[in-house]
Amino acid sequence: MSHRFSGIVTPMSTSTRLRSLRLLIGSWLMLMLAACGTPAATTNETSATAPAATTATDGTTQASNGRLRLATTTSTADSGLLDAILPDFEQRYGAQVDVVAVGTGQALKLGENGDADVVLVHARSREDAFVSAGFGLPRRDVMYNDFVIVGPTGDLAQIGGAQTGKDAFAKIAAASAPFASRGDDSGTFSKEQAIWSSAGISPTAELSWYKSLGQGMGETLITADELGAYTLADRGTFLSMRDKLPNLTLLVGGATIGDNSDPTLRNPYGVIQVNPAKHTGINAQLAASFGEWITSPEIQTRIGQFGVDRFGQPLFYPEALP
Repeated sequence: MSHRFSGIVTPMSTSTRLRSLRLLIGSWLMLMLAACGTPAATTNETSATAPAATTATDGTTQASNGRLRLATTTSTADSGLLDAILPDFEQRYGAQVDVVAVGTGQALKLGENGDADVVLVHARSREDAFVSAGFGLPRRDVMYNDFVIVGPTGDLAQIGGAQTGKDAFAKIAAASAPFASRGDDSGTFSKEQAIWSSAGISPTAELSWYKSLGQGMGETLITADELGAYTLADRGTFLSMRDKLPNLTLLVGGATIGDNSDPTLRNPYGVIQVNPAKHTGINAQLAASFGEWITSPEIQTRIGQFGVDRFGQPLFYPEALP
C-alpha cells in the first residue's frame, strides 16, 4: 500500500501508517480548531471599532454616538426658536440633535417609551405626572409665553376686549362662530379644553361650528385663517406666522404678554431628561448636557432676545432659576 503526500509515493509499514494516520488526524483537528477560532477574532475586531462607551452620572453605560433625540412641541419648532439656538448646542457638544416636534402628550409618550432622550414641553400637570411615574428625572423651568385667542378681523362673536379666555369662549359658543381646535394631544389643546370647561361648555365635532383638526399649531392657524375661524394659539407661534395669516388678528391677550389680564393663559415650558433606568439606549450624558445648556445664563439670554428685532417683543421669556 502506498500513500500520496506532497507528491511523493513511499512504501509504508503498518506502524508507519498508524503514526501517519495519527499525524493526519491531529493536523486535521488543528485546522478545524483554527477555522472555528476565526469568527471570534472577527468579533473582537468589530467590537474594537464600535463607539466608545461612557458612564453617565447615574452609573449606566451608553454609547457615545453624539446623537440626541429631542421630543418637543410644535410651538418651539414653528416659532423658529429651535433653529435659532440648537446650532450652538450641536457645535459646542459635537452632537447632532434629532428633533421630533409633536403635541406635548405625544412628546411625553415618546419619552415614556424610551424613544427620546429629553423632552421640552408645556403642560405642567402632565409633566409632573411623567416625573412622578418615574419616566423622567426632575423637571427644570426653561421659559414661558402665553396663550392668545385670535380670530377673523370682522370678529363675528365680538370677543375683542374680553378680559378672560373663559368669557371669550362663551361668546364664541353663543354666536356659533367657527372655531378651529387643534384636536390633538398637545398642551395647547389641553388648555383649550380647560377653558371650555371653565365656561361650562363641552363642544364636540358634531357641532357645525367646532372644527377638530388633529393638527399642529402652524397648520391650525393656517386653517383658521382660511375658514375665518377663531382659535387658541401660543403667542410665539402666532407672531412668527403673522405674515402668513392675513385674515387673523389677535383679539384676546393684548399686544404683549404684559397686557394679558388672564393668568390662566400663562404658558410655561419645562425640560425633562428621560430616566435612563427605564430603558437601554438613552443618551443620558448628552441629555443632561442639554438640560444644563438650555437653562444656562447664556442661552436664557438668547431665548429672551429671540423675536425682539422682528416683533418688538420676545416670543418666549426665560424662566430658568439662577
